[in-house]
Amino acid sequence: MVHPRHAILTSLVQRSRAAFTRMIAGLSCVVLMSGLVSAVDQPGADPAARVAAHLVAGEFGPALDVATKVADPAQKAALVQDVAVAQAEAGEPATAAATLSRVSRTRKGSAAGGLGGRAGFGGGGTMADFQTLMTMIETNTSGKWMNVDSEGGSQSPYPYGVHVSPNGLLHRLTSREESNLLASLGMQARQADLNADVARHSDLRLVSLTRLEKAVAQRLSDGLTVPETMAQLAGLSQIKYVMVYPESKEIVIGGPADAWQYNAQGQPVSTTTGRPTLQLDDLVTVLRTFARNDADFGCSINTRDAGVRALTDFVQKSQARGPLNSNSVRNWVAQLQQKLGRQDIEVWGVPADSRVARVIVEADYRMKLIGIDKLKAGKEIPSYFDLLGATQPKEVQTMDALRWWLTMKYDAVTHSADKTVFEIQGSSVLCQSENQFLTAEGKHVPTGQSEPTNRAFAQNFTANYEKLATRDPVFADMQNIFDLALVSALVQHEKLDDKAGWDLGVFTPRGEYATARYAVPKEIDSVVNHRVYNGRDIVVQVAGGVRGDVMSVVKDPKLTPESPRLGSLAKTAQAPELPAGRWWWDAVK
Repeated sequence: MVHPRHAILTSLVQRSRAAFTRMIAGLSCVVLMSGLVSAVDQPGADPAARVAAHLVAGEFGPALDVATKVADPAQKAALVQDVAVAQAEAGEPATAAATLSRVSRTRKGSAAGGLGGRAGFGGGGTMADFQTLMTMIETNTSGKWMNVDSEGGSQSPYPYGVHVSPNGLLHRLTSREESNLLASLGMQARQADLNADVARHSDLRLVSLTRLEKAVAQRLSDGLTVPETMAQLAGLSQIKYVMVYPESKEIVIGGPADAWQYNAQGQPVSTTTGRPTLQLDDLVTVLRTFARNDADFGCSINTRDAGVRALTDFVQKSQARGPLNSNSVRNWVAQLQQKLGRQDIEVWGVPADSRVARVIVEADYRMKLIGIDKLKAGKEIPSYFDLLGATQPKEVQTMDALRWWLTMKYDAVTHSADKTVFEIQGSSVLCQSENQFLTAEGKHVPTGQSEPTNRAFAQNFTANYEKLATRDPVFADMQNIFDLALVSALVQHEKLDDKAGWDLGVFTPRGEYATARYAVPKEIDSVVNHRVYNGRDIVVQVAGGVRGDVMSVVKDPKLTPESPRLGSLAKTAQAPELPAGRWWWDAVK
């Protein structure tokens, strides 16, 4: 049973209304008239009665004020939850999430209960605690949930550009679908609730991974959720440096940072550049990948042999009948996609239900849509068909199988003489291409070669990747994941964890920190398109994927030269005297 978000909220309204009816039925006369003082506002009045009275009147602010002043933690958590349910009922789920973030520790069994050991988006910000809100929805609605019952509906903290159904079918959200979804959730872009220090722009913010892990471990031990500042790695939007301090037992990453806000898709992005923030969940996911000695990670979207055979046979018979009638093109294209059928999604090296997997699959999918002209990427990145039309194709067969895949691209990872400081230079993403031969059995046979038009698309995609990442945050998000993976590969290959005496603690593969889980994408409708050139049909279907083979970067001596100037940086960036529990700071200019 699938629960669209508007259906979720409708069910929540029904449940919460019944709860409020029971609550109010137990109250004595409640007077809500201008100029009079209600009995529940008298000193010593029961806080539950006062909260209920304000909620009946739609006074969420006063109700929350009463709830948060209650001394007993369990009662406080219960009353705050009541306010949040009422806000969700009123069509303000984002406000409800902010309300729940007002208390960091809730009663056992409540809507937010059990999140202390789960890395959601909880803790410190007005918009960050989506996981707590989602858990509240699951607790207060009828029906089965994938996260609880292993069947039924599913939710995602951020809608992004794709949706995964309970049976694993991934499909793209259109602009209209995204707009309607955001309107129903009330998730308009707004600034996160940050303290003045984190909200300040910094050209070089330093985050101690060792101190952060200890702070996270302490919160988990205390039964607290991870605050937004930790979940967003103090606002880092890129990684420029990795440092290890053997004397103080620290591993530090550094880069530009800003305050963040939530964009139209509900994704945390820098208030200055609009670039997505780095995320703790992604860091922990890739740390665990390399801690298990996995060589790389990635995804691929693969055709099924039977579908390729059916498509090839259909195209050949169509070509034998001559050019298409203009009135039949739409139906013909629909049959192309139907013949090819669905493709299988494979993820390796990272959990298939992780955010890392979701991002790389979406980036791969969107790259393919751009290539076959079903998604615009800007004039700098024309589709394969646009490029093909400009070259008057002669070398392209009637049916061609293309392969495009994304991997990391770095100019260099320089290091100090003692290999305690590393600088990441020229971080980007590389699109590679190949033409593949299709056998009669429907199999793709690598040729190891790429015809000029195919190669031109990949080159344009790579050359203009930064512009694309600015327009489409999912591509910047994938670049961030590659950078975090590079950090993890350096930790493993250069044994930075040994130098710092760090065993990864709760970030180990079996550590207590639990990253958020997402519905697993298993299959997708095929990506296929066609154009007519000189009365001849050109059909294109795409294979490929994403591969994060960052270990090949750190092992390549040509990409890892020594840089003498990095030795002085370590002293400049070293942590000053910090208060207990503090794990980030800004470098002195």
